[in-house]
Order: sequence, then structure tokens, then C-alpha cells
Amino acid sequence: MGEVLGKVLVVDDDEVIRQLIAVNLSLEGFEVATATDGEDCLDQVLDVMPDVITLDVMMPRLDGWETAQRLRDGEATRHIKVVLITARAQDDDRRRGMGIGVDAYLTKPFDPAELIEVVGELAATARG
Repeated sequence: MGEVLGKVLVVDDDEVIRQLIAVNLSLEGFEVATATDGEDCLDQVLDVMPDVITLDVMMPRLDGWETAQRLRDGEATRHIKVVLITARAQDDDRRRGMGIGVDAYLTKPFDPAELIEVVGELAATARG
């Protein structure tokens, strides 16, 4: 095993998608933790302290928008890179994401290679 490329917290309420993302990132050399929704993400984030969070937008309890906003509002979490993953790709959604300060935006269905590239670039930036 080579050096870990970074820590990623994968947040999606769909188990199949969550596992797909986690497996792809693990195979690439990332250390991966998973969360089932926004509340679960916020519960875990300080323990995991990921470099990057992939965040599904449409989730029960706490959606990706609100989760991203809370991460940005938190002193200990505002530096974490956030990738929003959504089936909605309208311009107003992108603007909303950029307004919150998310770092990247991927549309479902996404290309796993693109996801790995985006997460890799953000993790490298996060790790300095």
C-alpha cells in the first residue's frame, strides 16, 4: 500500500451509490468513511476529520445544502473541501452551491474517473 492520498467522508442516503463511491475512492488509495445522511455526516465529521466530503444533495433529515452550510459555518469544519453530488444540474443549483462555498459540483450519473480526479485534486490542495 502506498501513501494515503487523503481522507474522504462519503455521504449519501442511497447505499448502492455510497458503496460505489467508497469502493472507487478506496481502490484509488483514499481512506474512506461513510455517512448515511447530513445528520450522520455532522455527527462523524470531527472524529473523521476528512480532507474532502462528497455530499449528496437530496437526503432525508438534513439535505446536502443544509449540511454544506453547517460545515461552512463551523469553525472546525469550514476548511474541509466539499463536493456536492446531485441529479439536479440547473444553474440556480450551481449558484446556490457556490454561494455556500462548495468546492466542486458533480451531476448524477457521474463518471467515477471524474469523481476520483476531482476528489484527488481537492485532497491534494487540502493537504497542502
